[in-house]
Amino acid sequence: MADSAADARVDRALVARVLLDDDRRAFEQLMRRHQGLVRAQLRRLLHGDEAAADDIAQEVFLLAWRKLDQFRGDAAFRTWLYRIAWSCFLQARRRKPEPAEDADEAEPPAAPAHPVELQLDFERALRRLSEAEQAVLLHCVQLGLSHEEAAFVLGMPLGTVKTHATRGKAKLKSWLAAWNAGTAQENPT
Repeated sequence: MADSAADARVDRALVARVLLDDDRRAFEQLMRRHQGLVRAQLRRLLHGDEAAADDIAQEVFLLAWRKLDQFRGDAAFRTWLYRIAWSCFLQARRRKPEPAEDADEAEPPAAPAHPVELQLDFERALRRLSEAEQAVLLHCVQLGLSHEEAAFVLGMPLGTVKTHATRGKAKLKSWLAAWNAGTAQENPT
């Protein structure tokens, strides 16, 4: 979902008010406009851990307040925030590494029978992707960023983002092929 021109103008005007007048209410408005998207990004990165996502989101907005003078407007304001959130997520992960996954979760899923299982199998398959593929697919597919925006957020070259997106999607398609086979058996044409 791309920012509309009107949204971008509003964000730039609010940033200007904060920088020129030290207008804290303008920053509050920026925060309210974007906190849901930042929290959604962090919840997905943290596999649904809402408490941790909220803690990191607070860090994101504190850092955004302190570094707002570094926002150049080369990217949309939300993209700039996503980049800060990505950096805060990486720092938090370095402080507290994620637990190792169970060996049985690394196996490709068998042909599932129920829609709830599809979500579980999809999440397991996502976790099997490399960290870079997961990050690219999160930002491009789940958050709706363009490849260019994801490259900015993740600090990767555009070609690398495109490669990770293509490879990640291909792996998911392969690993979840049992779902397509199950659907074809249930709905013969």
